[in-house]
Amino acid sequence: MYDIPKIMPMGDQALVIEFGNQIEPECNARVHSLTRALDLSTPTGVVAVIPTYRSLTIQYDANLIGYKDLTNQLRDIDVNSNAHEILTNRIVHLPTIYGLEFGPDLEFVARHSELSAEEVIRVHSATDYLVYMMGFTPGFPYLGGMSEEIATPRLETPRNSIPAGSVGIAESQTGVYPIDTPGGWRILGRTPLKLFDTSRERPSLIAAGDYVRFVPLSNKDEYQMIEEQIMKGEYKPTVTTE
Repeated sequence: MYDIPKIMPMGDQALVIEFGNQIEPECNARVHSLTRALDLSTPTGVVAVIPTYRSLTIQYDANLIGYKDLTNQLRDIDVNSNAHEILTNRIVHLPTIYGLEFGPDLEFVARHSELSAEEVIRVHSATDYLVYMMGFTPGFPYLGGMSEEIATPRLETPRNSIPAGSVGIAESQTGVYPIDTPGGWRILGRTPLKLFDTSRERPSLIAAGDYVRFVPLSNKDEYQMIEEQIMKGEYKPTVTTE
């Protein structure tokens, strides 16, 4: 039996639907399942649907629908739709080169975790990570499920620029920088894939509710080969389902 979600106003043209007070997969699944249901049946006046770890923010046009009417429609969709069913999940495979100039913090994470660099790579790439939400920059996935075995504090001083594709960790979270940007996460490696590209019909390679699987590359040559294929438009990312 699911708890009835809590709906609260957020200003005069937005509301928040809270499904729980903890960050965990079951709560996050409800967020994304209702998001999918709203994609299929969007109430009149809804402008944007923004999923987060444990809640859904909905922006609406108050000239087209009132708060009370929208709230009633949302409760009806949540209760009567198949939104709570377990749906097929996409698993996006990210070929990743760890260490070298691509992962300047790999050795630090290894020392902090009292593991070898190879063990850090093994632990980090052993999990299919749930994409809890997107944020920070366009296409940045916040991934859950990383082992506490390699949890490491953020940098004391953020870097001015981190290259696009960099795979980092911060405390017990991991994520991938989709564009060049400042940042304070510990960088373990890099993927040659473009996580965000406005020339694509769907700019973001990854979406909230997906899973991400890091696939370690053997050497720099393998990384550069994929990079060249991407530049020529010859590389198709691997996406599987479960």
